[in-house]
Amino acid sequence: MKLYSYWRSTTSYRVRIALHLKGLAFDTIPVDLVKGEQRADAYQGVNPGKGVPTLVLDDGTVLTQSLAILEYLDQAHPDPALLPADPVERAKVQAAAQVIALDVHPVNNLRVGQKLKAMGHDQDDVVAWMNHWMCEGFTAFQAMIRPDTKFCFGDTPGLADLCLVAQLYNAHRWGTNLTPFKRLTEIEQLCLALPAFDAARPENQPDAG
Repeated sequence: MKLYSYWRSTTSYRVRIALHLKGLAFDTIPVDLVKGEQRADAYQGVNPGKGVPTLVLDDGTVLTQSLAILEYLDQAHPDPALLPADPVERAKVQAAAQVIALDVHPVNNLRVGQKLKAMGHDQDDVVAWMNHWMCEGFTAFQAMIRPDTKFCFGDTPGLADLCLVAQLYNAHRWGTNLTPFKRLTEIEQLCLALPAFDAARPENQPDAG
């Protein structure tokens, strides 16, 4: 498999964790979002959404959008599972993960920050914007996960943990006040101690700047 990825992309980070957790071999093809390589004609032919990640399977099938890729990986390679089998528990895990993936990330990504600056906002405004939405999301997320388990919903990491760890990378980067989110940072440390999470860290990627 080939993974088109950018080292600081939180969506790519989620998928890298899943690939490592499931023991799947893949080659990384860097796409430098800061340089705008995602807008090149050749890459748009692979991913019309002009984003990362893009996963190309061994048979040439192209998959885009991190949540869709994660669902594919969990169905095609079910061990270890990212989602529980019980429909109610599955929905709870997905809801928490989507707080980060669908509520926080879309208003905090590079293209939004660039647009804010194009509209006259400075870097301080952009950072304040990102931190506001991260705190909103983390508050909701922390209330949705289980308080009595090692990870977000059990004794092994799952979809919610993948999304959390990737977003906390951005939170540390931008100086988010994480004092109210002790449960989340404790889970983060447990996750990062695992080889799959460590291998997926942004600083451990071949294109890390």
